[in-house]
Amino acid sequence: MRYLVDALAWIADPARWPGPDGIATRLAEHLGYSVAGVLIACLVGIPAGWWVGHTRRGRGLAVGLSGTARALPTLGLVTLLGILLGIGLVGPMVAFVVLALPSVLAGAYSGVEAVDPLAVDGARASGMTEAQVLTRVEIPLGMPLLVGGVRSAFLQVIATATLAAYVGAGGLGRYLFLGLKTQDYPQMLAASLLVVALALVCDLAFAVLQRAATPAGVRHP
Repeated sequence: MRYLVDALAWIADPARWPGPDGIATRLAEHLGYSVAGVLIACLVGIPAGWWVGHTRRGRGLAVGLSGTARALPTLGLVTLLGILLGIGLVGPMVAFVVLALPSVLAGAYSGVEAVDPLAVDGARASGMTEAQVLTRVEIPLGMPLLVGGVRSAFLQVIATATLAAYVGAGGLGRYLFLGLKTQDYPQMLAASLLVVALALVCDLAFAVLQRAATPAGVRHP
């Protein structure tokens, strides 16, 4: 309990927020790394997932790759990429993309696959092309599952972004590793609390976004 009180006092200290090593800077770095990693994963995973969901081709390969990526040990992957790519942000960023990609890919193709076949057949019967069926019917109706996949990926990356400090990058993980090195446990706990708070805020934002992405006709009250 004493560590928790000390950690909260550590966070509440106004002197710890400004400056290049302040909480505001580390928080922005942490959030920026997470956004960048998930954004890159979206650029790769969403088009691929939509193609898999619409054509029903390559689903086994997509599921296999997703399962393999999820099975990779994150710390080991960051360490390996840090050795191969050098100290800095590149290695952790590649690891974040690999970590986020399975959830994004699964959200994209499962969202399209979950669309009622009657709606798809009706769109084709009305004369829509395959591109129109995808963009006007399958993608809008599958959007909630896609946002859910991105939400899951983002939360995973936020939790893992603390490892960026392990290979010399910034983020809230700096406080964790510094606290571990100096046995400053309130600082370590404060960093953990900040990561949890950031994850909760982002999860709430994605929950609102996921509801907003649900078409009005299929939205539950």
